[in-house]
Amino acid sequence: MTLNFVKELEWRGMLHDAMPGTEEYLMDGMQSAYVGIDPTADSLHIGHLVGVMMLRHFQLAGHKPYALIGGATGMIGDPSGKSAERNLLDEQTLRYNQEALKEQLSRFLDFKSDASNAAVLVNNYDWMKDFSFLAFIRDVGKHITVNYMMSKDSVKKRLSAEAKEGMSFTEFTYQLVQGYDFLHLFRTYNCTLQMGGSDQWGNITTGTELIRRIAGGKGYALTCPLITKADGTKFGKTESGNVWLDANRTSPYKFYQYWLNTSDADAEKYIKIFTFLTKDEIEKLISEHNEAPHIRLLQKTLAEEITIMVHSQEDLDNAVKASGILFGKSTSEDLKGLNEKTFLDIFEGVPQAEVSMDSIHDGLDMIAALSAQTGFLNSNGEARRELKQNSISVNKEKVKEGFVITKNDLINNKFVLLQRGKKNYFVITVKN
Repeated sequence: MTLNFVKELEWRGMLHDAMPGTEEYLMDGMQSAYVGIDPTADSLHIGHLVGVMMLRHFQLAGHKPYALIGGATGMIGDPSGKSAERNLLDEQTLRYNQEALKEQLSRFLDFKSDASNAAVLVNNYDWMKDFSFLAFIRDVGKHITVNYMMSKDSVKKRLSAEAKEGMSFTEFTYQLVQGYDFLHLFRTYNCTLQMGGSDQWGNITTGTELIRRIAGGKGYALTCPLITKADGTKFGKTESGNVWLDANRTSPYKFYQYWLNTSDADAEKYIKIFTFLTKDEIEKLISEHNEAPHIRLLQKTLAEEITIMVHSQEDLDNAVKASGILFGKSTSEDLKGLNEKTFLDIFEGVPQAEVSMDSIHDGLDMIAALSAQTGFLNSNGEARRELKQNSISVNKEKVKEGFVITKNDLINNKFVLLQRGKKNYFVITVKN
């Protein structure tokens, strides 16, 4: 039985446009659809997630999803929404990236079951690599006029007076290559629907046109809105760059924090797009959040749901514990339970100083630790005053003037966390 996929996307705010008849066609039984994914890195970032969530909803509705890794198109560069061309990748890098992306996609899509709607991963490099230039322009290019290609918004923008770089022939032909992908999947797998962001509408409809003109068939197009943030800044970006799904690129703690720090308006939008909670569950959450916004129930639920989905329950538990270290009550044992990467993520931007292992081995008295050895406080006198006022902590525990830092106090055999009052932190890094 197939569920109403289009209606599901509608209430979640995930539908921008669909070709007439798409909803009725999908209610007529199991159909196949694909989303293209750029393989220029060995990890997805959260900008990819909307397309991935669409594929997952498609599969949950009883349909068959295809994830297309753009090995060939990744060698060209899509002009849609871009102001410059991409770097080209070699085949070895593309294959490596493909395997890494499949591993991440398998957290969302069922590739392994015997179900008739199990997901399939394909790479357009496999059918494009042997295509000669002459064969392509003869068998594909002749079916689409230049007038048709020039009418696409993505092309118009790059050829406009504001676009300084202009547009290469390589990029101009991109829509033909993507259109051919749709034709190939239609012929090979009876894949009749292509989905993507709203900026892909022109490329997708070129595919439906090729299916009509060359194969005499009917293809459908469906797009989702491009995700934005209420404050106008770019979704999925931080000061250090993309928010990645790979834990080595973006730690689960930073990933969790990204979602936790969303605004109320964004959280209300994102919880519909990036979780699989039901309409009733989400409406109840929104109502409870609005009664006590300061508790940030929406943000917490969003961050929990998506961190478990992308990483694991254990990673979520560690991220919550790490957040408590910076913003709540915690102990030295909590600190010592952190791995080095999470510790550095939490205290990123906090002032630091280095001391030698010898000074710790012999015992580092608190006055030196606070002033002469580190410069955390301006003078020995200030250090004594703060210690007498009971405002200094070592690894989250209050200390007095006679306290001595030893190897037993090291976090990960490397760090000591000093704190004055509630908010002033300082990290001592111990070097061998």
